[in-house]
Amino acid sequence: MGIFQKLFKRETNQMSTKVNLAVIYYSSNGTNYQLAQWAAEGGRQAGAEVKILKVAETAPQSVIDSQPSWKAHLEATKQVPTVSLADLEWADAIIFSMPTRFGNLPAQLKQFIDTTGGLWAQGKTVNKVVSAMTSAQNPNAGQEQTILQLYTSMYHWGAIVAAPGFTDPSVFVAGGNPYGTSVSVDQNGAMKEDVRAAAEHQAKRTVSVAKAVKNGLGQ
Repeated sequence: MGIFQKLFKRETNQMSTKVNLAVIYYSSNGTNYQLAQWAAEGGRQAGAEVKILKVAETAPQSVIDSQPSWKAHLEATKQVPTVSLADLEWADAIIFSMPTRFGNLPAQLKQFIDTTGGLWAQGKTVNKVVSAMTSAQNPNAGQEQTILQLYTSMYHWGAIVAAPGFTDPSVFVAGGNPYGTSVSVDQNGAMKEDVRAAAEHQAKRTVSVAKAVKNGLGQ
């Protein structure tokens, strides 16, 4: 095969590479569901096949019932598919979105991640391209730490972290978190920062990196 044929074939492969993006979220009041929707839109704009998937709720029903907004959100999103290990295997790229819980991951998401040992043992988490987003009541409530805790698990997976860094002006508008889009939420559940563009950009970047990985590995 001549050099021009090789170049043309490479360009064709890059253009035709389809990335499967799983946007996996946990949300009790809707903030991270909204972040997931914006990320999904960015992924679609980048040409990815996208699934929005929720993590199973494990909190006691009595606790949920005691908080009307939590109960209402679960009812409003009951049609959203619950993530499975098969979804992880399907995905080339994964964006996680979750609130911070005392500077750490919500137990619901951590419990799901703890079920991935079988995939990990088979090497099926290797080279997944991952990124993460989060929310809290204020900027110093563990937003960066929560994302970094998630990334620690991803390093054990052998995944490739695609943090947004400062690769787009939208990151600065959203508050300037280079690890992943994060938003502060007031007492009424309203977002304080304008993060939609940042979430969309983060998804586009994640898909772009995943496409490069797939092309590089010849998948």
